[in-house]
Amino acid sequence: MPISAVDTITLAFQHTKRQLAQPFRFWQWTRLAFVGLLAGEMGSGGCNVPSNFNIPRQPGSSRQLLDTGFGGIDPALYAGLIAVLIVAGLVFAVVMMYVSSVMRFILFDSVLTKECHIRQGWGRRQYPGWRFFLWQLGYTLATLAGAVVLLGIPAAFAFAMGWFTAPREHLLPLVLGGIVVFFLMMIFFVTAAVVHVMTKDFVVPQMALEGIGAMEGWRRLWPMLQAEKGGYAVYVLMKIVLAIGAGIVVGVVSLIMGLIIAIPTAGLAIVAVLTGKSAGLEWNALTITVAVVVGCVLLALFLYLLALIAVPVTVFFPAYSIYFFAPRYRALSLVLYPRPPVAQTFGTLGGPPEEPPPLPVTP
Repeated sequence: MPISAVDTITLAFQHTKRQLAQPFRFWQWTRLAFVGLLAGEMGSGGCNVPSNFNIPRQPGSSRQLLDTGFGGIDPALYAGLIAVLIVAGLVFAVVMMYVSSVMRFILFDSVLTKECHIRQGWGRRQYPGWRFFLWQLGYTLATLAGAVVLLGIPAAFAFAMGWFTAPREHLLPLVLGGIVVFFLMMIFFVTAAVVHVMTKDFVVPQMALEGIGAMEGWRRLWPMLQAEKGGYAVYVLMKIVLAIGAGIVVGVVSLIMGLIIAIPTAGLAIVAVLTGKSAGLEWNALTITVAVVVGCVLLALFLYLLALIAVPVTVFFPAYSIYFFAPRYRALSLVLYPRPPVAQTFGTLGGPPEEPPPLPVTP
C-alpha cells in the first residue's frame, strides 16, 4: 500500500535535513535560494506586512511636497511613463513565467539528486520548461477568462435589470447576488489553485522523467486521482496546513528582517532626496527612472534575503511531493530508490554464485 500523506512528512523532513545540513554547504544553500525564488517556491503564506502604520504628519506637508517636487511635470510625461511601465511589466511577467517554468525543473532535479547545478540544469531543461511555460500561459489566460465570466455575467444582468441605477430599491437582490458571486469565485479560485498544485507536484515529475507534455501528464494523472481520491485529498489538506505553518514562521522572520533593513534604507532615501533638492535636482524622466531602478534593485536584494531564509521550505515541499508520489509513479520510484548494481548485490551475498560442477567424463 502506498505511503500516506501524513507519513510522508517525516521522510520530507529527513530529506531536507540531509540535503541542507549533512553537510552544510553555503554555496549549495545560496543556489537553492536563487532557484527557489525564481521557481516561486518560497512559501510566502505569511509574508504580508501590515500597512496601517500611523505616521505623524503636518497639515499641508504632502501638498507642499507635490507642489514643489512634482507640480512642474508635464502630464504627458506621466502618461508616457505609465504606458512604458505597463508594457514593461507585461513583458517582464511573461519572461519571468518562462524562467520560473525552467527553474521548476531545476528545483525538481536539485531536490531529487540533492545537488543544485543551475547552469547544467538550464541548458538541459529548456524543452520541458518551454512546454510547461506554454501550459502556465494557457492556464493563466483561462483563469483570467473564467474570473471575467463569473464577474461579468452577473454584473451585466444586474445592469440590464437596472439594479445599479437605483441600488437602494434593489438592495436585497444585490446583496444576495453578491453573496452568490463571492462563493462562486471562492470555489473557482480554490479549484484553480488545486489544479496548479497538482500540476506542479505530480505532472512536472512526469514531464521531467519521460519528456511528455502537461496535457499527457494530466491524462495519466487523472486515473490515479480517481483510484485514490482519499489519499490525494489528504495530501492537499496536509499541504495547506503545512503551508500555513511555514508561512507564519517565514513571515515572522521576514517581518523582523524587513524592519531591520527598512529603517536604515528609509533614512538613506530621505538623505538622498534632501541632498538632491539642495543640489538643484528636480523630478524628471531621468531622476524618476533612476529612482525606479534603485528601488527595483533594493527589492530584488530583499527578496533574495527572504529566499535565503526560506531555503528549508523551498526544499521541504518538493521533497514532500516527491516522496508522496514516488510509490504511485514507478519512473520516479526507480530514480528515488535505485536498485543496487548486480555486482554489488553479489558482493553483499558473499560473491557470485559458483558455476555448476563439470559433467563426469564417460569412459
